[in-house]
Amino acid sequence: MAHGPNYKVKYRRRREGKTNYYRRYTYVLNRSDRVVVRLTNKYVIVQFVKFDPKGDITVAAAHSRELMKFGWKGDENNSTACYLTGYLAGLRAKKAGMTSASADLGLFTPTKGARIFYVLKGVIDSGVKVPMGDVGVNNDRLAGKHIAEYAKKLEQEDPDKYRGLFSRYLARGLDPKDLPAHFKEVLNSIKSGEK
Repeated sequence: MAHGPNYKVKYRRRREGKTNYYRRYTYVLNRSDRVVVRLTNKYVIVQFVKFDPKGDITVAAAHSRELMKFGWKGDENNSTACYLTGYLAGLRAKKAGMTSASADLGLFTPTKGARIFYVLKGVIDSGVKVPMGDVGVNNDRLAGKHIAEYAKKLEQEDPDKYRGLFSRYLARGLDPKDLPAHFKEVLNSIKSGEK
């Protein structure tokens, strides 16, 4: 840490690497509604936030753990779960009266094809407008076809590794090769359950 009379200590959340205050400042100046997306090592969290001078107000939110209520048996943080969580949050935001929002990615550095954009794709598909350019969202990955193809290939080549890698899927009663069909079932369940 620097010493001397000219050293200014940064804000605590900046020191901890939790908040980019310049980006936060631009969001506050904009005063538009935001869709806040946070990816953890296990889960996906999506919140729709309105600006208020006293503090931000969360209007609608969804967590990838909630997908279990709709019959989801897959992983809670892959691209498919990201899309479903974004879709669920978008439907809830529409119910709350939000029609558009800007993306708040936090400290995440955007890269083409990242999971965070699958969340935004889900939000857009639910009917909430979010400005998003070409970010490499692949519809096959969105439905989990890449996982199903890999599982099929791995089961033939190395059954032990297959059972190890997909143990959570198998323990929950989902054959990973059936993930695209399961995705459609859960998406329909979300559509019917949230309207």
